[in-house]
Amino acid sequence: MKHDELRSVAHNLADSLASGIGLLIGVYEMDVFGEAGRSPGGSIIVDLLRGTVVEGKPSASLRRAIALYGDALPSLCASHGGSVEDFRELKVRYWYSRTERRFDVTVEDSAGRRSTTEYAGVPGKRVKILDAQGRLRPKAHSG
Repeated sequence: MKHDELRSVAHNLADSLASGIGLLIGVYEMDVFGEAGRSPGGSIIVDLLRGTVVEGKPSASLRRAIALYGDALPSLCASHGGSVEDFRELKVRYWYSRTERRFDVTVEDSAGRRSTTEYAGVPGKRVKILDAQGRLRPKAHSG
C-alpha cells in the first residue's frame, strides 16, 4: 500500500479506539481519553502493530481492547488491498487539549517514509490552522 493508504488505515483504527464503541473488535464502553487524563503525563501511547501500550496506565479492559485492535489490523489491511508488513511503525498518542480530545497517528511504511498526523474530536478530524493569508487549512503532516 502507498503511504497515504497506510495513513488512512491507521486513522480508521485509531478513530475506532477513540470513539469508545469499538465496533471493529466488539468491545464497548472504552474511554481511552479518560484513562489518558489519569495517566502520568496525561496521555496514552499505543503501538497498534503489536497491540500494546507503550506509555501510560490503562485499565486491564482497555489493555485488552488495544490487543484486540492489534489482532484486527491484518484483516483491515487486507480489506484495503495491503498487508500489515506494509507498516514499519503504527503508534497513536491520545490526550486532552484544553478544549477537546486529541490524538496523533504516527505511521512509518516499509520503505522508511514516516509521518505524524494530528486529529481532534470524535470522530477524529484533521487539526486545522490559519495559513499566511488567514485561511483555515488542514495542519500539515509532520515527519
